[in-house]
Amino acid sequence: MEKQVDILIVGAGISGVGLAAHLSKQCPNRSFEIIERRESFGGTWDLFKYPGIRSDSDMSTFGFNFKPWQKASVLADGSSIKGYLSEVIDEYKLKQKIHFQHRVISANYDSQSHKWSVVIEDDKQKQQTWVANFVFGCTGYYNYDQGFQPEFPNQADFKGTFIHPQHWPENFNYAGKKVVIIGSGATAITLVPAMAKGGAGHVTMLQRSPTYIASIPSVDMIYDKMRKVLPEDVAYKLTRARNIGVQRAVYAVAQKQPKLLRKFLLKSIEMQLKGKVDMKHFTPDYNPWDQRLCVVPDGDLFKILREGRASVETDQIEKFTKTGIQLKSGKHLDADIIVSATGLNIQILGGIKATIDGQPLNTSQHMLYRGVMVSDVPNMAMIIGYINASWTLKVDIASEYICKLINHMDKNGYDQVIPQGDATELMEDTVMGSLSSGYIARAADVMPKQGKHAPWKVSNNYLADRKELKQASFDDGVLKFEKKSSAANVKPRLVS
Repeated sequence: MEKQVDILIVGAGISGVGLAAHLSKQCPNRSFEIIERRESFGGTWDLFKYPGIRSDSDMSTFGFNFKPWQKASVLADGSSIKGYLSEVIDEYKLKQKIHFQHRVISANYDSQSHKWSVVIEDDKQKQQTWVANFVFGCTGYYNYDQGFQPEFPNQADFKGTFIHPQHWPENFNYAGKKVVIIGSGATAITLVPAMAKGGAGHVTMLQRSPTYIASIPSVDMIYDKMRKVLPEDVAYKLTRARNIGVQRAVYAVAQKQPKLLRKFLLKSIEMQLKGKVDMKHFTPDYNPWDQRLCVVPDGDLFKILREGRASVETDQIEKFTKTGIQLKSGKHLDADIIVSATGLNIQILGGIKATIDGQPLNTSQHMLYRGVMVSDVPNMAMIIGYINASWTLKVDIASEYICKLINHMDKNGYDQVIPQGDATELMEDTVMGSLSSGYIARAADVMPKQGKHAPWKVSNNYLADRKELKQASFDDGVLKFEKKSSAANVKPRLVS
């Protein structure tokens, strides 16, 4: 049995819920359905259950542009973010549109009918085919089944508990235990203070190399005061604009004056460590924003380290032992629990096997048109958030662009749109830009590539993108629109 749907949104996380809300507002004549493989909405914020899970972006920019974040907290925990998404779902009546425990297996675009044929496995493990006019990928960019897990030497020798944060055991008791956390990214620096405060005997963060970490206030006092004298939406918009400006300014300084920003960040950490911890553990050998900048609320990580409830080691692993980790320096770290906060596995479109007229679609050989649509792929868009700002900023402007595009097609009677790629524009860098983080390096054979010039160049600049997408013309010689009557034998091209 085939089910006919108009717009199919894959994923009910931040991107899928945001796009659905925008479609509800701006494309009232269009219907949509949302496929979600999990039992609940929220994506990342439903998957991760480790202690202290929180945003690493301020909530005035992590919240949607159409719904103020009504708390003064700058960084929010996972349950608060999920609660916020729940409010959006209720306000826009999206619950009945979401099909939980439904997984997309494959999707094929038929250039004759101008439709996607999507094979879906439901909660009873039965397959069904949904035929859609548009497919929008809102699955994020990592594999929900498995995080990145390197194989450590003699790993099987360890007799304690070994955990990846992506698969945190429910009601896990670590009270009084010696914990070693492998990693130095956002997950590790969240886990260290959370587990120390949660009763762990001692927590050690083991890193191969240091990361830049900035401390920010947990409560936005200015926003809190503005909300008392201004309407909620005005206070939110002002705070949002300020924080967007600050984000861009910090990133711009990192690009133009990296030594200046480095000096500022290191001095700030030094002041918070108060001589209690060696600065070598927080002095990276690269410039700020060559890898993602991490943030901690109220310097909680540094406070825990100062107090001696946690420690940090910068070293390499020689092997696991029965009782912990042997380091190459000769030191041994005793552990009851080892947490492997080693990162994510990159995956595009949730691992869907996509084809066009039966020909496999290799996303790494394509570019993104205006950072939203995959080159040479008809009636598809995907939302990938920013690497240097809140993910949701991109969700809002990409969704608004998608809505404008659909309305343009409706007005002119089009049922197919293809961003026609230019093979001479294709670069080696992915749309993630030049960050050297491990998870980005591992994405080279999956992620769409950068183009040399607009509209194929992904800038990761929210302010520039917002202006470009708002003013975008659909008559630019790149977008090719068709009506069914003119389809005849025209087929979309694939960049090989």
